[in-house]
Amino acid sequence: MDKLQTDIEAICSQIEALRRERQQLSIGAAVPAGDSPQAIADAYRRHARETAEVSAEVKGIDDAIAALSAQLNQKQQQSVNLQRISPMEQQVEEGRELARGHAERINQLAGELAAEVKELKAIADQISPSYWQVYYKPFITGFKSISVPYVRSDGDVWTIVNRVV
Repeated sequence: MDKLQTDIEAICSQIEALRRERQQLSIGAAVPAGDSPQAIADAYRRHARETAEVSAEVKGIDDAIAALSAQLNQKQQQSVNLQRISPMEQQVEEGRELARGHAERINQLAGELAAEVKELKAIADQISPSYWQVYYKPFITGFKSISVPYVRSDGDVWTIVNRVV
């Protein structure tokens, strides 16, 4: 709960800082040098070129504020939901969130490890015949049963399985 409140405060602080920065970035109006259509068109083109970077930055700030506001709403909803549950349920939910992060990292590493093993196997398959001829033994053995851990969940129960590469 404390981490959630800290996250909410950090998001609010960041949004406020972005709003202050947004107010400081202002884009003035284009000022034509004359009343002719060419002068007006030139003034607006020049204004667009001169303010393109500022406009892009303002757009980026607006997008960041929108994303942070959505995240703030989500965190505030989580906070409201956590206030309704018992301390034990809160502890379990916090543990599940931590576990979810570790499970995602394990699955990411498993994918990377599987790719590395496949690349190693491809190299071994390529050089094994020559390796036998030169050294009279296999280059690498044991590829028939190589597996990596993978965490899956049906929502309530998490299972760690070994996926054969």
